[in-house]
Amino acid sequence: MLLASINLNKRLGADGPDGARARFAAWLRAHDVAVIVAQEPYKPADRQPPLVHGYVFAGGDGHLATWVREDVATPAVSTPTAWAQRVELGWLTVLQVHLDAYSSAARATQLGELAALAAAEGGRPLLVCGDFNLAPRPQDGLYGGEVSGFTADTERQALQHLLQSAWLVDTTSPDGQEADFTFERLFTGKLSRFRCDLALLSDHMAAGVPVAARHEVRTGPQAFTDHSAILLRLPLTPEAAEPDDVLFAISDLTGKQPATAGSRPYQPHKTAMSRQGASPAARAVTGHLTGPLGVRTVLDHGCGRGTDVVHYRTAGLDADGYDPHEGFGWPRPEREGYDLVTQMFVLNVLPDPGARIRALQDAAAFVRPGGHVVVVTRSPEEITKAAADGSWTAHHDGYWSSKGKGTFQRGISAAETTALARHAGLVPAAGTAGLPLPGVSHVVLVKPEL
Repeated sequence: MLLASINLNKRLGADGPDGARARFAAWLRAHDVAVIVAQEPYKPADRQPPLVHGYVFAGGDGHLATWVREDVATPAVSTPTAWAQRVELGWLTVLQVHLDAYSSAARATQLGELAALAAAEGGRPLLVCGDFNLAPRPQDGLYGGEVSGFTADTERQALQHLLQSAWLVDTTSPDGQEADFTFERLFTGKLSRFRCDLALLSDHMAAGVPVAARHEVRTGPQAFTDHSAILLRLPLTPEAAEPDDVLFAISDLTGKQPATAGSRPYQPHKTAMSRQGASPAARAVTGHLTGPLGVRTVLDHGCGRGTDVVHYRTAGLDADGYDPHEGFGWPRPEREGYDLVTQMFVLNVLPDPGARIRALQDAAAFVRPGGHVVVVTRSPEEITKAAADGSWTAHHDGYWSSKGKGTFQRGISAAETTALARHAGLVPAAGTAGLPLPGVSHVVLVKPEL
């Protein structure tokens, strides 16, 4: 799904067929943009939002507004502050902002408030985008060829705090690259150039989301504003608008989709295999890990039918199983403090990064400080091949392995699991040998001592 973030500088007022609004609509169609988050789209005094051909107004005002393509279900939109708008896109929260254009102190304060808004999301995958009216690095703001004094150090410090506290990455400035300016204008005879239109994305998603600043919207013959647009191809399959135009708020996906026409709930339990014996992953754990780590107690988190639990017990371990699907008969254990928690082929069947983080957080809650968590997933290479062989349908950041059954699969690398695990307070276990598990991804994590 393609999302565009853009400052329109109040250009969407009434105009003729060749005006800014018409050029804007043509540009949106050319790129097949699904969601528009716009800063300063029209004059705040205008009572009605302007019509954008092919799009439905989802909410907002002349300061911040959102439109969605007419075939996309209207998301829930709210305004936590006058300078920030919150948009729910499935499992992703978008906070679009337009920070103060005149006061450095005001921007620093707003960034602090934005960090609080991000923290209130509770680890939900997050995109923070819009016009920040600041240069994140000195080289991102130039005036007459020299570093501009427009942005104060306090603002940059507040921005860094936001990035670090909310686990965000500035996707519009990859490390080591020169500034890609999104705003240029002559002031008192000198050229002012700024990279001020930003897209900050949760770190575990950043590597897989293409982001581009599109300058033709402000410099080409069909320009319609004075800021570059930021385009992000998000790993989201948008919910389709209902034929009868019944609108609903997309809520956080916790295993089920909203009950819309033609939709089917996610049923990850249907991916559980019926095994006669232990999985290769469980055999590798007992053969190469439990002895060297001195493991006595084990919880198989997401155990399915429990074959691996039986294996751990046969190996002389005090083992329990847990699976949230009641039909498997493994209820949530009452104790905690396990030496080892295993999570086998769970993350790759969950349909969004937020659900994967919550699964890891839940697993981490059962392990003692200093204990270990082993996470095994199907690899990207394996899933790519299976998707091609099975003609799977792309969905979010993975595939429907069976849309009829409601089963989802995504290939997850060890690096991605490690990034997700940081949000659960888990880190890679230093000095621990890997497991002989060819063809799958795995990582051994530790819960740091208090």
